[in-house]
Amino acid sequence: MSITLTAQAAEHINKHLEKRGAGLGLRLGVRLTGCSGMAYDVSYVDEVADNDHIFEDQGVRVYVDPRSLPFVDGTQIDFERKGLSALFKFRNPNEKAACGCGESFTV
Repeated sequence: MSITLTAQAAEHINKHLEKRGAGLGLRLGVRLTGCSGMAYDVSYVDEVADNDHIFEDQGVRVYVDPRSLPFVDGTQIDFERKGLSALFKFRNPNEKAACGCGESFTV
């Protein structure tokens, strides 16, 4: 099982945690929504849950709950800036299809 980060994602997460002045890492999960069924749910972690799976890459910890892990296992998290927008991008080998707007996916 693995979750990896690009250098750009790790740098962004570290800068954001430093700016917040608190936090242990990034939480990656999924929620049911959208036209394809699931969407990525990203937040910053201040407290670890007892059942979290913890992955570390490039000095950043990524926390995943057991329910989400089968859907995101093997995912690489990237961070992109295009013009005025900046967002996390996910390269998920489990993803079978994504909706046209890119907001949701199915496995």
